[in-house]
Amino acid sequence: MKPGVLDPQGEAIRHALSALGFEGVNGVRQGKVIELDLTEGDTDKANEQARAMCDRLLANTVIESYRIEPA
Repeated sequence: MKPGVLDPQGEAIRHALSALGFEGVNGVRQGKVIELDLTEGDTDKANEQARAMCDRLLANTVIESYRIEPA
């Protein structure tokens, strides 16, 4: 999630951690991980392909941010 976007799941987790006795948790951001196995051998082309996938389908770029981490 982008900074400033409300994250109700993260807030619920923070509240539950507090109820379980975990102190000092100021905030929780809950997200997702998508792992892609691409056949493209060129790292730059693979990154470009993954970025296009995120921009067009995998991420709601209005409220979500993403990062690409090559294996």
